[in-house]
This record gives sequence, C-alpha cells and structure tokens, in this order.
Amino acid sequence: MSRLRLGYGTNGLTDLRLDDALALLADLGYDGVGLTLDHMHLDPLAPDLASRAARVARRLGRLGLEVTVETGGRYVLDSRRKHAPTLLDDDEDARWMRVRMLIRAVRVAADLGAHAVHCFSGVRPAETDPDTAWKRLANALEPVLDAAEETGVPLAIEPEPGHLLATLADFHRLRADLGDPPLLGLTLDIGHCQCLEPLPPADCVRAAAPWLRHVQIEDMRRGVHEHLPFGEGEIDFPPVLAALADTGYQGLTVVELPRHSHAGPELAAQCLHFLRNGGTG
Repeated sequence: MSRLRLGYGTNGLTDLRLDDALALLADLGYDGVGLTLDHMHLDPLAPDLASRAARVARRLGRLGLEVTVETGGRYVLDSRRKHAPTLLDDDEDARWMRVRMLIRAVRVAADLGAHAVHCFSGVRPAETDPDTAWKRLANALEPVLDAAEETGVPLAIEPEPGHLLATLADFHRLRADLGDPPLLGLTLDIGHCQCLEPLPPADCVRAAAPWLRHVQIEDMRRGVHEHLPFGEGEIDFPPVLAALADTGYQGLTVVELPRHSHAGPELAAQCLHFLRNGGTG
C-alpha cells in the first residue's frame, strides 16, 4: 500500500498570488499542487511564459512541491465564453486555439517537471453529430499527444459531466479511436464518479488504475455536478482513499474546489486534515 501524495488546486486559491498560494500549501504540509494555467497565476498566452515557468519551477523546487498542470481555466482563451473554444468547436481555427494551448501546456509541464497535463473534451456542439464530434476529438489530440511523446509528459484527459467524454467508458472509446497511445492517460475526478458513474467511486478507482495519471478529489452528490467541501456531499471517502493506496497510484491526489477560493486558505487546511486522517475528518 502506497502513501497518497496530496495536493490542492490553484483554481481554488485564485484570491492569492501564486507565490503565496504555493507557500501556503508547502507550509500546511501538502506534497504538491494542481497548477491551473490561467491569467491569474501562470498565463499560457503570456509572451514571457518561458521565463515565468522557469521561475515557478525554481519556486516549486525550493518549497519541495510536486506539480500537475491543469488546463481548466474558465476564460483563458475567450473572455466572454467559459471554457471556449473546445476541441470540438465547429470552427477549425477555434479548435486549433485549444490545441495550441494544450501543446504549450505540455511544454510548460516539462519545464516544471510535472507528472501530467490534465485536459477535457468539451461539450458537443448542438449541431454536431456524435460521430463527427468523436473524430474531431481524436484528430485534435493527435498533435498534443505528439508533444507529450516528445517531452515524456503524459496527457491525462478528464471525464467531465455534460461533456462528450463524460465517463470512464467514453475514455476507453477515445483510447481505442487513437490506437491506445501510451502517453494518453486519465484524470479521475472522484466527485464525478459519485455524480454519474454506474460504479461506486472506490470501484471506479480500481477500474481506472492502469491508466490513472492524475486524481482530483472533492465531495459531490449523485446527479448534481457541484464540487463540495468534504462532508457536504454523499461520498464515503475511506474506501476511495484505500483503493487509491492499494492500486499503488503514484501521482498527486488534488483537492478541487474552484468555487471556494474566498475561503481557500482555511479549506486547504481542513481538507489536508481530512485526507490525512483517512477521510474521516
């Protein structure tokens, strides 16, 4: 049984400067951080990205924090449409905006020494049939996976409620469509398992184990996609944490509370205590 390596997502610390957020997590005793590329912390579109990434890498090293790069910034590409454009956009040029950002994220991750780069499919456009959407997704990810192969940083796609790729079964469809590339892994969000998977979250962990490259964790209720602090949803956490440890998962398990930044420092402390106590508070 392996010891879980715990992190906290910067998308839940957006009221803090990045340096302050990283210092907080190190002082609390976290092992790492889920670093969301966005205009608030590390902007993937900034002209000085390489130098800023190098400075963040040094900061992470001094603090002893591991890192996974996350790409769920809400308005990083479009200031008026959340998470737009996506890999499924009807407009090819718009799709390539997302592809280029993901390639840049892979290269930033390599500079940071990150475990993986997280991504998601996006919502299928209303006028696009499912087969076309799946083909778009596979085609869009091919150059990103080429970058992953060049750098050795795995791509970890997340099943997201409401998206084309919403479930573990959908992940396996994509994996098959792409010919099972070795650098395509999985981000498993424990709350999403509770929200919509047919299996209990602990069983999802076991089923996903061979492809698991990144884990996000929070509480959630069945059928309601709302990220909640531990104890406010329905998840039985001790079996989930035991399953993660039993499978030998070596990446970060990152708390994701993106709508709770106003209470980020307090919640970060509470969440670490909860997880270090085996999910019993």
